[in-house]
Amino acid sequence: QVQLVESGGGLVQPGGSLRLSCAASGFTFSIYAMAWYRQAPGKQRELVAVISTGGSTNYADSVKGRFTISRENAKNTVYLQMNSLKPEDTVVYYCKATLVSLDYWGAGTLVTVSS
Repeated sequence: QVQLVESGGGLVQPGGSLRLSCAASGFTFSIYAMAWYRQAPGKQRELVAVISTGGSTNYADSVKGRFTISRENAKNTVYLQMNSLKPEDTVVYYCKATLVSLDYWGAGTLVTVSS
């Protein structure tokens, strides 16, 4: 059973920090590229950050310098460290695993940035 389970979302004040986790199971985690997406209501799902099997990373311009994606293959987990959070970061964040044409998605976790 393939599973991607996001956690770590919640309420945080502007300028604060939050770390999201995505725990994977049911597939060979280490050979999949991992990514974080986010989606606001009525909007297209946006790629936030991606990390390759070799550890290279890329970020959306909107989060560059504030967010950091990392992975710990021994724990089958990918993380998204979010710093200097802004109200516009208030969206549902989704974890994705990709291997060529095969994609797996998590159900998402909500981040709310508000005072």
